[in-house]
Amino acid sequence: MDNNNSSTKTSSGTLGTFGQIIGRFIVAAIILGITAFFTPGFSINNIWTLGLSAIVLTVMDYLIVKFTGLHAMAFGKGFVGFVLAVITLYATQFFVAGYSISWMAAIIGALIYGVIDYIMPGEQGM
Repeated sequence: MDNNNSSTKTSSGTLGTFGQIIGRFIVAAIILGITAFFTPGFSINNIWTLGLSAIVLTVMDYLIVKFTGLHAMAFGKGFVGFVLAVITLYATQFFVAGYSISWMAAIIGALIYGVIDYIMPGEQGM
């Protein structure tokens, strides 16, 4: 009887992880869209580019966390997190067509992204 309960918890935990990933993607896309709107020198051509950019940023953040243990967030992780956020925002343009950003816009965008990410409700980490 205990065995059935543990398998139920495992499958719902897996669904919870998938839900967290989807939730993080949606939040990242919203934050990225707001950031691009308010940052001069930062443009995203359309909704598909926005979605792909959010996926690329989420994957890059995941890989950075996986290999270094550092989060690419502008706030809450200090100067290193801010620099990683600038680099990931800038590097995304090399993977996504229709996404363009200058270095200065990446710096300003990391600040805006960090403020909005900090304000957004809910669990932000994966």
